[in-house]
Amino acid sequence: MPRTEFSPAIFSRPVYPGLISQGAVPAIMLAEGAGAEALIDLALADASVMDRAHVIYIPARGDSATGARLGQLGAKMYHEAPSYAACLERYRKALADAHMGTWLYLAGSEGLIGQAAAEATAAGLPADAILSEHRGPVTRRMQCVHCKGITEEVATDPFTCAHCGRSLFVRDHFSRRLGAFQGVAIDAETPGIVPEPRSIQR
Repeated sequence: MPRTEFSPAIFSRPVYPGLISQGAVPAIMLAEGAGAEALIDLALADASVMDRAHVIYIPARGDSATGARLGQLGAKMYHEAPSYAACLERYRKALADAHMGTWLYLAGSEGLIGQAAAEATAAGLPADAILSEHRGPVTRRMQCVHCKGITEEVATDPFTCAHCGRSLFVRDHFSRRLGAFQGVAIDAETPGIVPEPRSIQR
């Protein structure tokens, strides 16, 4: 799956310029699903990037072949996890143990990149040491501004909050702290009047 090109119209959205090898330096690499292809492409361009890399991979459901390919790239450490939540403690420890000069490579969905980048900056990793590449669906990770619940993989506007059930308007505002876009009640001024959902554009 090729790298996703987003519309530049959403000014708050981070830019995902793609992964560029920094050579054989300490690195943490976190990828999910189609993001594995970005790591594979990176290693094919410069095999030395794996020499001191700690790779954490979250495979797409039912995909074992891609993980096997990643595992053969010669990373210093390689680990698979079923979800971001399942690998979070390992990821946090990797960030806590990171020394100056460590690079972070993130690849996968916008939701994963947003959460992982927020975690890294909170741990003290400089923003300019984080490289990212979006691969995968253009669905959004949304926070309801009313109940603060997070709904993953939102593909339509409006959508129903998975926590409080409100019909929410998809705002084009990305919170780097939360790694999510914001959703606000679409019928606040006209209760019960909700337009037909339409597909979210990039």
